[in-house]
Amino acid sequence: MVYSRFVEVGRVALINAGPDEGKLCVVVDLVDQNRALIDGPCTSVCRQAINMKHLSLTDFKIKIGRSARSGPVKKAFEAAQVQDKWEQTAWARKLAMRKKRATLNDFDRFKLKLAKQKKNRLLRTEVKKLKKEAKL
Repeated sequence: MVYSRFVEVGRVALINAGPDEGKLCVVVDLVDQNRALIDGPCTSVCRQAINMKHLSLTDFKIKIGRSARSGPVKKAFEAAQVQDKWEQTAWARKLAMRKKRATLNDFDRFKLKLAKQKKNRLLRTEVKKLKKEAKL
């Protein structure tokens, strides 16, 4: 299996630590071996140097020049429709599900438990029926 996600100019990354955790950014330039200059496509992520340990690289890459300013980065990000593609990935859906589950209150967790029990009962009865038919 060959590694295909490289830290390069134009690579879209997810910030996984710090105040901007969970937001997408674009690598604009490489500062040194451990840090990259990033810029957010929207105003929520400011242009900053960040440790590469705090970035998770995605499969998305946009065409921008080295040390591009915020305007061209934003235009290229929107032209490539990266945000829409990101929201369709399993990774983004899993993060959204975790965030939603973290905000559940007691009653919501109780309703979720009952729904799981109901689903499992239905599955169990169907499996029993199939096993019984298989024996005959």
